[in-house]
Amino acid sequence: MSGTTVPSDADQALKARHRAMWALGDYPSVATEVIPELGPALVQACGVTAGQRVLDVAAGSGNAAVPAARTGAEVVASDLTPELLETGRQATAELGLRLRWEQGDAERLPYGDGEFDAVMSCVGVMFAPHHQASADELVRVCRPGGAIGLINWTPEGFIGQMFAVMKPYAAAPPPGAQPPPLWGSEQHVRQLLGDRVAEVEAQRRTVRVDRFDSAEAFRDFFKRCYGPTIAAYRNIGDDPDRVAALDHDLAELARRHDLGWGAMDWEYLLFTARRV
Repeated sequence: MSGTTVPSDADQALKARHRAMWALGDYPSVATEVIPELGPALVQACGVTAGQRVLDVAAGSGNAAVPAARTGAEVVASDLTPELLETGRQATAELGLRLRWEQGDAERLPYGDGEFDAVMSCVGVMFAPHHQASADELVRVCRPGGAIGLINWTPEGFIGQMFAVMKPYAAAPPPGAQPPPLWGSEQHVRQLLGDRVAEVEAQRRTVRVDRFDSAEAFRDFFKRCYGPTIAAYRNIGDDPDRVAALDHDLAELARRHDLGWGAMDWEYLLFTARRV
């Protein structure tokens, strides 16, 4: 079981940084208020049905795990950040849904080989720093013939562009870490999974975002709620000029994508396959 290997001190420190970043702000509000359609779309694409064993990797507060549980599937929601898991646990308890909420590293999943009928991740696994390690784990824990399904932001879409905008202001990534939006490239995902999967389908889609009535409202929401954006601002917090510049750049990004009535279309890659 790959999940039993002991990480290095440097890797433990990196994962601690990631946990802390995603605990900042209020990511569950992003999932439920801005992109609620994505989780159900992934569950449908994976063909999740009652009785299946389903793993949601980098599940956050359950934007895909919750709709999977509604089908009657036996769902495990795994994430690196316990604060997100606790939010999801409380919300599903109020709904009367039964899920297992378990802390786990996407690069070292604590599950057996072929344990799940479907393995999915909704804009989650893309943020693990070592892409091949995560891809290997997605395949390993999926049974032969089982479904692997991913929704990831594309490099060319709004969120991919947002990360490009934030890059000059954010702390430098550690050596070996790969950019998250690469997971939104069909070619990249195909290379990661290789000949271990078949029946590949990859579609570029958009999600309509109409939560914000102005570019500044988008920027301020993400400054308050979205961990990577909060981290970028903290990195430049002692430089008012750079803070003002990032304020400007994020608002301009939103203005460029405004369809004219306070709505934006954010592009993502929906990728599904069967494990060989």
